[in-house]
Amino acid sequence: TMKLTTLGCWGAYPYKDGGTTSYLVTSEDGFQLLMDCGSRAVTELEKEISPLDLDAVIISHYHPDHVADLGVLRHYFQLYPKHLWTPKVLPIYGHNEDEVEFAKLTLPGVSEGRAYDVTGVEKIGPFDITFIKTVHPVPCYAFRIIERATGQSLVFTGDTGYFAELEKFTAGADLFLADVYLYAGNENHPAHLTTKEAGQIAKAAGVKSLVLTHTPPVPPQGVDAKNHLQVLKEEAQSFADGVPVDLAEPHKFWQIGEL
Repeated sequence: TMKLTTLGCWGAYPYKDGGTTSYLVTSEDGFQLLMDCGSRAVTELEKEISPLDLDAVIISHYHPDHVADLGVLRHYFQLYPKHLWTPKVLPIYGHNEDEVEFAKLTLPGVSEGRAYDVTGVEKIGPFDITFIKTVHPVPCYAFRIIERATGQSLVFTGDTGYFAELEKFTAGADLFLADVYLYAGNENHPAHLTTKEAGQIAKAAGVKSLVLTHTPPVPPQGVDAKNHLQVLKEEAQSFADGVPVDLAEPHKFWQIGEL
């Protein structure tokens, strides 16, 4: 069973006790893939596993709320006392359309930046990963992750505004992890999905479960600050029809084969 564990789920900036986008994807055989590495990712990861036990990292794009902790993760691998573990080079997968940011992924003897094949299938451990470019101010990719041993599938939007091809890319996914930074009424935004768009995609794509991520730490004027995430969830649910909708929260996890 593939497992998805939330480390951070706020959009844009960390807030109170929560960090920004970062998830741990664990395969049936124990392979540990870190998906994005936003603020607080390393400290929250420590509550789940030793960061040194990571097998690979994959990055959707290079905005700070998705890579803020990459530098300190590399320091962890570089500076953790050598007599306490067997050092290894950490592969970090990202796109190479931003040469400056991509170059930062490599630290000799510590981490190796690898450009993922956005037109094919990237095999990372037990996972087959395919990509689609999203609607965002900088190059960003959504991922479709399939565990070869089970056929279980996870689609992560990265950050994106609505575009029609996303529905086909998401079709039949067991879990659809969607950027929902905006409330209904803000459709066709150039950077993020609304609750309406995420819900409609989930329904049309026939996914088993919709999980909302990149949620707003503080709601816009007119939305009850005490219940704003519940409003977000209820809006998405109203458009997702019968597809179950869940909110990502730090350390909440899903066993994808059991959805």
